[in-house]
Amino acid sequence: MNNWNFIGNLGKDAETKALPNGTTVCQFSVATTSGFGDKQKTTWARCAIFGKRAEGGLPQYLVKGQKVAISGEISLDEWEKDGQKHSALKVNVGTIDLVGAKEPSSSSPHPAPPPQNQPSGGHDTGSGFDSFDDDIPFS
Repeated sequence: MNNWNFIGNLGKDAETKALPNGTTVCQFSVATTSGFGDKQKTTWARCAIFGKRAEGGLPQYLVKGQKVAISGEISLDEWEKDGQKHSALKVNVGTIDLVGAKEPSSSSPHPAPPPQNQPSGGHDTGSGFDSFDDDIPFS
């Protein structure tokens, strides 16, 4: 079984195009990190989703910085260019899940303000344990 499960962040927005045979493909690169400190290493994987799944609404959410969890078939693409050997991990995506919200860019000129705690105004909002009646028939 050739399956790789990983979580990482998109390096740039996904690109969707039609292949010469008419099949739609959505391609994007995902960075994963391992290790810590000066031993931390980033590994890039070129990912592709084919067919109807590439035509749906998913590609619009595959934007730079988005964290994703992916499971798919992995292969190693190797080639030589100008006397140099190159290689790249390629993943034929089987499943993909968006993990949380897109992480904010550290270069953003206006970072989002931290959430503010709003006073409840003295009334119950109907959420949490405070919304239960005080007349519980058991102790």
